[in-house]
Amino acid sequence: ADQFGEKTIDSHGLKVITTIDYDKQVAAEKIVKENGEKFAKQYNANNAALVAIDPRTAQILALVGSRDFENEEIDGQFNVAILGRRQPGSSFKPFVYAAAFEKGYTPDTVIYDTVTNFDQRAGGDYTPKNYDGKEHGLVTIRKSLQGSLNIPAVKTLYLVGTKNAIDFAKRFGYTTLSDSAGLSLVLGGSEVSLLEHTNAYATLANNGSYHQPVSILRVIDNKGSVLSEWKEAPGEEAVKPELAATISSVLSDDGARAYMFGRNGSLTLPDRPAAAKTGTTNDYKDAWTMGYVPSLAAGVWVGNTKPSTMKGGGNTLAGLIWNQFMKAA
Repeated sequence: ADQFGEKTIDSHGLKVITTIDYDKQVAAEKIVKENGEKFAKQYNANNAALVAIDPRTAQILALVGSRDFENEEIDGQFNVAILGRRQPGSSFKPFVYAAAFEKGYTPDTVIYDTVTNFDQRAGGDYTPKNYDGKEHGLVTIRKSLQGSLNIPAVKTLYLVGTKNAIDFAKRFGYTTLSDSAGLSLVLGGSEVSLLEHTNAYATLANNGSYHQPVSILRVIDNKGSVLSEWKEAPGEEAVKPELAATISSVLSDDGARAYMFGRNGSLTLPDRPAAAKTGTTNDYKDAWTMGYVPSLAAGVWVGNTKPSTMKGGGNTLAGLIWNQFMKAA
């Protein structure tokens, strides 16, 4: 409508060819709906959304904006995947660590995981705690990221700088991040859309080369004339390929997360290595699972359409949906 006008759409018989992969779309809708309905009461989460992207082109292969378009009780016609702005929790951590790697830190860099008041100099109190409530002493960045430790992540952002981290993330297509989040940015303190978040992970899968997401390949009028056609263009380098490979190596290291989450969980696939990360907000309003293989990136959000606290385990549901979709795709 923005491109051609409402009148043209209503009366000119346009034919629109989208990027959607029909089989993947059917699988995504089925998996989101069935799991969303099955576990809605258990986790107090009435909605879920999924985006799948081809990393090589950023073509959207599947998009589910809510688990039930016809369900007015959950405002099912609101497209959470595109229009929703939600806090990504720990699923944003890989981009702060990637920014640190660009500054010369490595997965083997050691950080003290000890409780720290980061606002002490200003007379304030910002003292993040880890998911398990424990301190782990000296830990590598690899184990910090895969164990989703909060304290080392905040220390890493402190070293990178909040503004620098946001500028770095913009290369991956993020448009909604705010430095008002301060050091909580690394813990998902600033809102993102599922579409942009998934495409950022797709950029990592594409060796650090960014493409703007695309959903329409061709528009043809009723006389057969092509009014608009997508053409593949070179990507923009968000990070160097070796840095993207480093992050992928960490995110696919199931052994490095075993001390916190065990082995062979929902972030692993039976027949191929996958790079993946979960995220849950402190108030349990949003749960995410983001991940990729070289040919496919997918992101899942679980929560309530009108933000409200879920019961613990929303990240389990997000992981289940992500895992089932990646296997089906």
